[in-house]
Amino acid sequence: MITLPMHNARVLVTNPGSSVIRLVYDLIEQGVQVTVETAEPDRTLADVVSRQLISVVTKADASAYDLVLRDSGEWHRPCGIQRDCGRVTLVGGGPGPSGLLTRAGFDAIARADVIVCDRLVPLGCLSAARTDAEIVYVGKMPHGEFTPQETINATLVEYALRDKHVVRLKGGDGFVFGRGGEEWIACKVNGIDVEVIPGVTSSVAVPALAGIPLTHRGMTQGFVVVSGHVEPDDPRSEVNWAAIAHSGLTVVVLMGVATVGAITAALITHGMADDTPAAAISDGGLPSMRLVSSTVTGLADGIAVAELRAPAVLVIGPVVHALQSSPGDNL
Repeated sequence: MITLPMHNARVLVTNPGSSVIRLVYDLIEQGVQVTVETAEPDRTLADVVSRQLISVVTKADASAYDLVLRDSGEWHRPCGIQRDCGRVTLVGGGPGPSGLLTRAGFDAIARADVIVCDRLVPLGCLSAARTDAEIVYVGKMPHGEFTPQETINATLVEYALRDKHVVRLKGGDGFVFGRGGEEWIACKVNGIDVEVIPGVTSSVAVPALAGIPLTHRGMTQGFVVVSGHVEPDDPRSEVNWAAIAHSGLTVVVLMGVATVGAITAALITHGMADDTPAAAISDGGLPSMRLVSSTVTGLADGIAVAELRAPAVLVIGPVVHALQSSPGDNL
């Protein structure tokens, strides 16, 4: 792991190799501006670029940067590693920062022979992996390149049957819209032992990081977390939006950036007050975290104007302004 003495430094990474994504993630988490010099970025670099976390250029002037790093592919090997083979560990990586990855999750990464990870894994945590560990990227980009879930399941099974200890690492918690249950079943039907290490779910953590408590005395006694990956009138939608609109609970929507207009319209149609406070938080916990605060009526326009992109968490309810109250209010 490389520790930089200055925040917001401009760093150029040259000669990217197979380990470059680990270096890039480590640098991003330290709050530096990363540029990678390459003519042909691989899919993992392209994904990070699409999230506006780094820049890629074909030719750079090294003198314009505070630091130039050549990706050597050499990473520290944690000491005292005990190998565990022929099994799968489903690890929830938390909302983004590696500091919010659990100790158990970190230890599992350090022991793994194979790490199967998605695009929202905690930045920097792969530096804990053994130098001989195989990293398999199975990211799913919104409206872009993706690895089918069936392929991910088969990958876990294949490596485990080859007597490998496989860590399936994904952002948030794998059992909260992470399809971790499907991966568990796929392993179990093939006779593979599975361990689950829960993660800090972004549905709770990201609002908290943005100063939004999901429950607050005098405002609401609960919250509901729903998927927004399809619009309310889509035949695939299983959410009772009418019930949610009248629930009196804080509404948390994951994967709802593309469908926010249809979701907020449905809530208003079913009786939610159009001036209900609402917010969207993208890249929760990372240096690039951004917050858009509005009303349920104006949330879609606010997201569009700010050009907020996934991953983002939507929060709808009075708690959006809970911590803006004067001292002593709602205590």
